[in-house]
Amino acid sequence: QALADLMTIREYKGALSGLKLVFVGDGNNVAHSLAFAGAKTGMDVTICCPPGYEPDIEVMVRAQKDALQTGAKLQVSHEISAVAGADIIYTDVWASMGQEKEQQIRLEKFRPYQVNAEMVSLADPKVLIMHCLPAHRGEEIMAEVIDGPNSIIFDEAENRLHAQKAVMALLMAE
Repeated sequence: QALADLMTIREYKGALSGLKLVFVGDGNNVAHSLAFAGAKTGMDVTICCPPGYEPDIEVMVRAQKDALQTGAKLQVSHEISAVAGADIIYTDVWASMGQEKEQQIRLEKFRPYQVNAEMVSLADPKVLIMHCLPAHRGEEIMAEVIDGPNSIIFDEAENRLHAQKAVMALLMAE
């Protein structure tokens, strides 16, 4: 997923270094992958989440080692204001597979972190909106955002195919 994300961001923004990506949601595997991707490419990554839903500290420590080499800044924030000036806002579902029993609690905790027009207005006017899909419209992201002019979600989904083909070609090369 992260390779497709980087490919998509590069298509739209050119260089990755110095961009500000804010992942809004659970400090899950997608957040972890974005922290590593940002650290390797010099892209600043902030994970904006409710208290208690932060990314794994060991993952962040490991990613920070790479960030020191590239100048990337990795942060965790509980404040929606973290999206101010963001070049990219990225989100994911609030309850992943295996977390179905937590669905109602997560809906309550994450509601203030919904990617909606108000949140998007805090970011750079040319902010890109990303989501690894499938999305729950009206939960983590509003329909007007996912279908809006800043959304690159479907190009991102297409690029998963291309990234996977590249990895397969690399692995299968003699």
